[in-house]
Amino acid sequence: MPAHNMSEWSHEHLFAGDSRAAERGTRLVMWITAAMMVIEIIAGWWFNSMALLADGWHMSSHAVAIGVSAFAYAAARRYAGDPRFAFGTWKIEVLGGFASAIFLLGVAAMMILASVERILVPQAIHYQEAIFVAVLGLAVNVVCAMILGKVHDHHHAHDHHHGHDHGHDHAHGHDLNLKSAYVHVMADAATSVLAIIALAGGWMYGWSWLDPVMGIVGAGLVAVWARNLIVETGKVLLDREMDHPVVQEIRDVVESGAEAGETTISDLHVWRVGRSVYSCALSVVTHDSGLTPGRLRERLAVHEEIVHSTIEIQLCRGACAVHPDALVAERAT
Repeated sequence: MPAHNMSEWSHEHLFAGDSRAAERGTRLVMWITAAMMVIEIIAGWWFNSMALLADGWHMSSHAVAIGVSAFAYAAARRYAGDPRFAFGTWKIEVLGGFASAIFLLGVAAMMILASVERILVPQAIHYQEAIFVAVLGLAVNVVCAMILGKVHDHHHAHDHHHGHDHGHDHAHGHDLNLKSAYVHVMADAATSVLAIIALAGGWMYGWSWLDPVMGIVGAGLVAVWARNLIVETGKVLLDREMDHPVVQEIRDVVESGAEAGETTISDLHVWRVGRSVYSCALSVVTHDSGLTPGRLRERLAVHEEIVHSTIEIQLCRGACAVHPDALVAERAT
Protein backbone atom coordinates (compact mmCIF):
# COMPACT_ATOMS: atom_id res chain seq x y z
CA MET A 1 0.00 0.00 0.00
CA PRO A 2 1.32 3.51 -0.77
CA ALA A 3 2.37 5.62 2.19
CA HIS A 4 0.32 8.78 2.77
CA ASN A 5 1.09 11.91 4.75
CA MET A 6 -1.97 12.14 7.00
CA SER A 7 -0.98 15.36 8.82
CA GLU A 8 -3.43 17.43 6.77
CA TRP A 9 -6.39 15.27 7.83
CA SER A 10 -5.50 14.45 11.43
CA HIS A 11 -4.82 16.36 14.61
CA GLU A 12 -4.01 15.81 18.29
CA HIS A 13 -6.76 15.54 20.89
CA LEU A 14 -5.17 17.67 23.61
CA PHE A 15 -8.08 19.79 24.82
CA ALA A 16 -7.48 19.95 28.58
CA GLY A 17 -5.34 23.08 28.56
CA ASP A 18 -2.41 23.85 30.84
CA SER A 19 -3.27 22.73 34.41
CA ARG A 20 0.23 22.71 35.87
CA ALA A 21 -0.43 25.75 38.07
CA ALA A 22 -3.65 24.16 39.36
CA GLU A 23 -1.81 20.90 40.05
CA ARG A 24 0.90 22.69 42.06
CA GLY A 25 -1.68 24.75 43.96
CA THR A 26 -3.87 21.80 44.93
CA ARG A 27 -0.85 19.75 46.01
CA LEU A 28 0.37 22.58 48.27
CA VAL A 29 -3.11 23.05 49.74
CA MET A 30 -3.34 19.28 50.35
CA TRP A 31 -0.21 19.29 52.53
CA ILE A 32 -1.26 22.42 54.43
CA THR A 33 -4.71 20.92 55.05
CA ALA A 34 -3.24 17.61 56.21
CA ALA A 35 -1.00 19.37 58.75
CA MET A 36 -3.90 21.40 60.15
CA MET A 37 -6.09 18.30 60.20
CA VAL A 38 -3.70 16.58 62.62
CA ILE A 39 -3.60 19.64 64.89
CA GLU A 40 -7.40 20.01 65.02
CA ILE A 41 -8.13 16.33 65.65
CA ILE A 42 -5.63 16.17 68.51
CA ALA A 43 -6.86 19.46 69.97
CA GLY A 44 -10.53 18.52 69.64
CA TRP A 45 -9.94 15.24 71.46
CA TRP A 46 -7.75 16.87 74.13
CA PHE A 47 -10.07 19.83 74.79
CA ASN A 48 -13.26 17.78 74.33
CA SER A 49 -14.81 20.03 71.65
CA MET A 50 -17.22 18.32 69.27
CA ALA A 51 -17.23 21.29 66.90
CA LEU A 52 -13.45 21.33 66.80
CA LEU A 53 -13.15 17.56 66.49
CA ALA A 54 -15.78 17.52 63.74
CA ASP A 55 -13.88 20.27 61.95
CA GLY A 56 -10.69 18.22 62.23
CA TRP A 57 -12.25 15.06 60.80
CA HIS A 58 -13.97 17.19 58.22
CA MET A 59 -10.56 18.57 57.28
CA SER A 60 -9.13 15.04 57.06
CA SER A 61 -11.59 14.12 54.35
CA HIS A 62 -10.77 17.40 52.63
CA ALA A 63 -7.09 16.50 52.65
CA VAL A 64 -7.93 13.20 50.94
CA ALA A 65 -10.33 14.82 48.47
CA ILE A 66 -7.91 17.61 47.56
CA GLY A 67 -5.28 14.91 47.13
CA VAL A 68 -7.65 13.21 44.67
CA SER A 69 -7.87 16.51 42.76
CA ALA A 70 -4.08 16.78 42.63
CA PHE A 71 -3.84 13.15 41.47
CA ALA A 72 -6.43 13.82 38.75
CA TYR A 73 -4.33 16.67 37.35
CA ALA A 74 -1.23 14.47 37.37
CA ALA A 75 -3.04 11.57 35.69
CA ALA A 76 -4.57 13.82 33.01
CA ARG A 77 -1.12 15.24 32.26
CA ARG A 78 0.59 11.84 32.24
CA TYR A 79 -1.88 10.23 29.83
CA ALA A 80 -2.50 13.32 27.67
CA GLY A 81 -0.93 11.68 24.62
CA ASP A 82 -2.46 8.23 25.16
CA PRO A 83 -4.54 7.36 22.03
CA ARG A 84 -6.85 5.17 24.13
CA PHE A 85 -8.55 8.37 25.34
CA ALA A 86 -10.65 9.26 22.30
CA PHE A 87 -11.08 12.94 23.21
CA GLY A 88 -8.18 13.53 25.56
CA THR A 89 -7.88 13.23 29.31
CA TRP A 90 -9.69 16.35 30.54
CA LYS A 91 -12.54 14.33 32.03
CA ILE A 92 -10.09 12.72 34.46
CA GLU A 93 -10.01 16.14 36.13
CA VAL A 94 -13.83 16.31 36.14
CA LEU A 95 -13.98 12.80 37.61
CA GLY A 96 -11.65 13.99 40.37
CA GLY A 97 -14.06 16.83 41.12
CA PHE A 98 -16.99 14.39 41.21
CA ALA A 99 -15.13 12.09 43.63
CA SER A 100 -14.34 15.08 45.87
CA ALA A 101 -18.02 15.99 45.97
CA ILE A 102 -18.89 12.46 47.08
CA PHE A 103 -16.31 12.83 49.86
CA LEU A 104 -18.08 16.01 50.94
CA LEU A 105 -21.38 14.16 51.31
CA GLY A 106 -19.67 11.54 53.46
CA VAL A 107 -18.20 14.30 55.62
CA ALA A 108 -21.63 15.87 56.10
CA ALA A 109 -23.13 12.56 57.21
CA MET A 110 -20.26 11.92 59.63
CA MET A 111 -20.60 15.41 61.13
CA ILE A 112 -24.34 14.95 61.72
CA LEU A 113 -23.92 11.59 63.42
CA ALA A 114 -21.15 12.85 65.69
CA SER A 115 -23.07 16.00 66.60
CA VAL A 116 -26.28 14.10 67.43
CA GLU A 117 -24.26 11.76 69.64
CA ARG A 118 -22.80 14.75 71.48
CA ILE A 119 -26.29 16.25 72.00
CA LEU A 120 -27.44 13.01 73.57
CA VAL A 121 -24.28 12.60 75.65
CA PRO A 122 -22.92 16.11 76.45
CA GLN A 123 -19.37 16.47 77.72
CA ALA A 124 -17.30 19.27 79.24
CA ILE A 125 -15.34 21.47 76.80
CA HIS A 126 -12.11 23.47 77.28
CA TYR A 127 -13.42 26.52 75.46
CA GLN A 128 -10.48 28.92 75.47
CA GLU A 129 -7.95 26.42 74.16
CA ALA A 130 -10.39 25.07 71.57
CA ILE A 131 -11.17 28.60 70.27
CA PHE A 132 -7.47 29.25 69.72
CA VAL A 133 -7.13 26.12 67.58
CA ALA A 134 -10.32 26.92 65.65
CA VAL A 135 -9.02 30.42 64.84
CA LEU A 136 -5.75 28.89 63.68
CA GLY A 137 -7.71 26.51 61.43
CA LEU A 138 -9.66 29.41 59.95
CA ALA A 139 -6.41 31.27 59.21
CA VAL A 140 -5.04 28.20 57.42
CA ASN A 141 -8.23 27.94 55.35
CA VAL A 142 -7.95 31.59 54.33
CA VAL A 143 -4.36 31.00 53.16
CA CYS A 144 -5.45 27.92 51.17
CA ALA A 145 -8.34 29.84 49.61
CA MET A 146 -5.92 32.58 48.54
CA ILE A 147 -3.63 30.01 46.91
CA LEU A 148 -6.47 28.42 44.93
CA GLY A 149 -7.97 31.82 44.15
CA LYS A 150 -4.68 32.89 42.58
CA VAL A 151 -4.69 29.76 40.43
CA HIS A 152 -8.29 30.44 39.41
CA ASP A 153 -7.38 34.00 38.37
CA HIS A 154 -4.54 32.57 36.27
CA HIS A 155 -7.01 30.27 34.46
CA HIS A 156 -9.53 33.08 34.04
CA ALA A 157 -6.95 35.42 32.54
CA HIS A 158 -5.74 32.63 30.23
CA ASP A 159 -9.31 32.00 29.00
CA HIS A 160 -9.88 35.69 28.27
CA HIS A 161 -6.52 35.90 26.49
CA HIS A 162 -7.85 33.23 24.14
CA GLY A 163 -11.32 34.79 24.17
CA HIS A 164 -13.78 35.00 21.34
CA ASP A 165 -13.93 37.85 18.86
CA HIS A 166 -16.92 36.79 16.81
CA GLY A 167 -19.60 38.65 18.72
CA HIS A 168 -21.30 35.99 20.81
CA ASP A 169 -21.22 35.92 24.57
CA HIS A 170 -21.43 32.94 26.85
CA ALA A 171 -19.57 32.03 30.01
CA HIS A 172 -16.08 30.61 30.01
CA GLY A 173 -15.78 27.04 31.22
CA HIS A 174 -14.83 26.40 34.82
CA ASP A 175 -12.08 24.09 36.02
CA LEU A 176 -14.39 21.80 37.98
CA ASN A 177 -11.52 19.91 39.58
CA LEU A 178 -10.08 23.18 40.89
CA LYS A 179 -13.56 24.29 41.94
CA SER A 180 -14.00 21.09 43.95
CA ALA A 181 -10.76 21.76 45.83
CA TYR A 182 -11.88 25.36 46.43
CA VAL A 183 -15.28 24.19 47.72
CA HIS A 184 -13.53 21.87 50.17
CA VAL A 185 -11.43 24.77 51.48
CA MET A 186 -14.47 27.05 51.77
CA ALA A 187 -16.42 24.31 53.56
CA ASP A 188 -13.49 24.01 55.97
CA ALA A 189 -13.52 27.77 56.53
CA ALA A 190 -17.29 27.78 57.13
CA THR A 191 -17.12 24.98 59.70
CA SER A 192 -14.20 26.76 61.41
CA VAL A 193 -16.33 29.92 61.70
CA LEU A 194 -19.23 27.90 63.07
CA ALA A 195 -16.91 26.18 65.55
CA ILE A 196 -15.63 29.56 66.76
CA ILE A 197 -19.21 30.84 67.21
CA ALA A 198 -20.22 27.68 69.08
CA LEU A 199 -17.20 27.75 71.36
CA ALA A 200 -17.60 31.46 72.07
CA GLY A 201 -21.28 30.97 72.94
CA GLY A 202 -20.45 28.08 75.26
CA TRP A 203 -17.58 29.96 76.90
CA MET A 204 -19.42 33.26 77.52
CA TYR A 205 -23.01 32.08 78.07
CA GLY A 206 -22.68 28.43 79.01
CA TRP A 207 -24.53 27.26 75.89
CA SER A 208 -22.92 23.85 75.64
CA TRP A 209 -25.66 22.71 73.26
CA LEU A 210 -24.47 25.25 70.69
CA ASP A 211 -21.34 23.22 69.91
CA PRO A 212 -23.10 20.14 68.44
CA VAL A 213 -25.89 22.27 66.91
CA MET A 214 -23.32 24.23 64.93
CA GLY A 215 -21.86 20.90 63.83
CA ILE A 216 -25.27 20.01 62.32
CA VAL A 217 -25.62 23.43 60.67
CA GLY A 218 -22.13 23.07 59.17
CA ALA A 219 -23.01 19.59 57.88
CA GLY A 220 -26.09 20.99 56.13
CA LEU A 221 -24.02 23.69 54.48
CA VAL A 222 -21.43 21.16 53.32
CA ALA A 223 -24.16 18.89 51.91
CA VAL A 224 -25.64 21.73 49.83
CA TRP A 225 -22.23 22.60 48.36
CA ALA A 226 -21.56 18.93 47.65
CA ARG A 227 -24.88 18.54 45.85
CA ASN A 228 -24.21 21.54 43.60
CA LEU A 229 -20.77 20.22 42.72
CA ILE A 230 -22.15 16.75 41.95
CA VAL A 231 -24.71 18.31 39.58
CA GLU A 232 -22.05 20.34 37.74
CA THR A 233 -19.53 17.53 37.36
CA GLY A 234 -22.20 14.92 36.61
CA LYS A 235 -23.53 17.08 33.78
CA VAL A 236 -20.11 17.01 32.09
CA LEU A 237 -19.44 13.32 32.74
CA LEU A 238 -22.84 12.38 31.26
CA ASP A 239 -22.42 14.74 28.27
CA ARG A 240 -25.60 16.64 29.11
CA GLU A 241 -24.70 19.65 26.98
CA MET A 242 -27.48 19.85 24.38
CA ASP A 243 -29.06 22.89 26.09
CA HIS A 244 -25.83 24.90 25.87
CA PRO A 245 -25.85 28.05 23.67
CA VAL A 246 -23.13 26.55 21.47
CA VAL A 247 -25.68 24.01 20.16
CA GLN A 248 -27.90 26.73 18.70
CA GLU A 249 -24.81 28.52 17.37
CA ILE A 250 -23.89 25.39 15.41
CA ARG A 251 -27.41 25.16 13.98
CA ASP A 252 -27.39 28.83 13.03
CA VAL A 253 -24.06 28.74 11.23
CA VAL A 254 -24.78 25.49 9.34
CA GLU A 255 -28.31 26.38 8.25
CA SER A 256 -27.57 29.99 7.25
CA GLY A 257 -25.74 31.70 4.39
CA ALA A 258 -26.32 31.53 0.66
CA GLU A 259 -27.72 28.01 0.99
CA ALA A 260 -30.23 28.94 3.71
CA GLY A 261 -33.33 26.80 3.28
CA GLU A 262 -31.43 24.17 1.30
CA THR A 263 -29.47 22.64 4.19
CA THR A 264 -30.91 21.28 7.43
CA ILE A 265 -29.26 19.47 10.33
CA SER A 266 -30.89 16.09 10.74
CA ASP A 267 -28.75 14.83 13.63
CA LEU A 268 -26.52 16.75 16.04
CA HIS A 269 -24.43 15.69 19.05
CA VAL A 270 -22.35 18.15 21.08
CA TRP A 271 -20.18 17.35 24.08
CA ARG A 272 -17.49 19.09 26.08
CA VAL A 273 -13.89 17.94 25.70
CA GLY A 274 -12.21 20.72 27.71
CA ARG A 275 -13.02 23.50 30.15
CA SER A 276 -14.55 25.70 27.43
CA VAL A 277 -14.16 23.73 24.20
CA TYR A 278 -16.54 21.34 22.47
CA SER A 279 -16.69 18.54 19.94
CA CYS A 280 -19.63 17.92 17.64
CA ALA A 281 -20.89 15.25 15.27
CA LEU A 282 -23.57 16.31 12.82
CA SER A 283 -25.45 14.98 9.83
CA VAL A 284 -27.02 17.38 7.34
CA VAL A 285 -29.48 16.93 4.48
CA THR A 286 -29.01 19.35 1.56
CA HIS A 287 -30.05 20.16 -2.00
CA ASP A 288 -26.64 21.76 -2.59
CA SER A 289 -24.56 19.21 -4.52
CA GLY A 290 -21.46 21.35 -3.99
CA LEU A 291 -21.65 21.34 -0.20
CA THR A 292 -18.67 19.60 1.41
CA PRO A 293 -17.56 18.91 5.00
CA GLY A 294 -14.69 21.35 4.40
CA ARG A 295 -17.12 24.20 3.64
CA LEU A 296 -19.14 23.46 6.76
CA ARG A 297 -15.96 23.40 8.88
CA GLU A 298 -15.07 26.82 7.50
CA ARG A 299 -18.41 28.10 8.74
CA LEU A 300 -17.97 26.45 12.13
CA ALA A 301 -14.48 27.95 12.46
CA VAL A 302 -16.01 31.30 13.47
CA HIS A 303 -16.78 29.62 16.82
CA GLU A 304 -13.31 28.74 18.02
CA GLU A 305 -14.63 26.78 21.02
CA ILE A 306 -15.62 24.03 18.53
CA VAL A 307 -12.30 22.20 18.28
CA HIS A 308 -13.36 18.92 16.70
CA SER A 309 -16.16 18.14 14.26
CA THR A 310 -17.35 15.03 12.42
CA ILE A 311 -19.64 15.89 9.49
CA GLU A 312 -21.88 13.67 7.36
CA ILE A 313 -23.67 15.10 4.31
CA GLN A 314 -26.78 13.49 2.80
CA LEU A 315 -27.65 14.82 -0.67
CA CYS A 316 -31.40 15.15 -1.12
CA ARG A 317 -32.06 14.40 -4.82
CA GLY A 318 -35.21 15.30 -6.69
CA ALA A 319 -37.95 17.47 -5.23
CA CYS A 320 -37.90 16.24 -1.64
CA ALA A 321 -38.29 18.92 1.00
CA VAL A 322 -35.60 19.47 3.57
CA HIS A 323 -37.91 18.83 6.47
CA PRO A 324 -37.44 16.53 9.50
CA ASP A 325 -40.42 14.38 8.44
CA ALA A 326 -38.82 13.77 5.04
CA LEU A 327 -35.37 12.95 6.38
CA VAL A 328 -36.18 9.44 7.56
CA ALA A 329 -37.48 8.44 4.13
CA GLU A 330 -34.53 10.05 2.35
CA ARG A 331 -31.90 8.38 4.53
CA ALA A 332 -33.61 5.02 4.11
CA THR A 333 -33.20 5.09 0.31
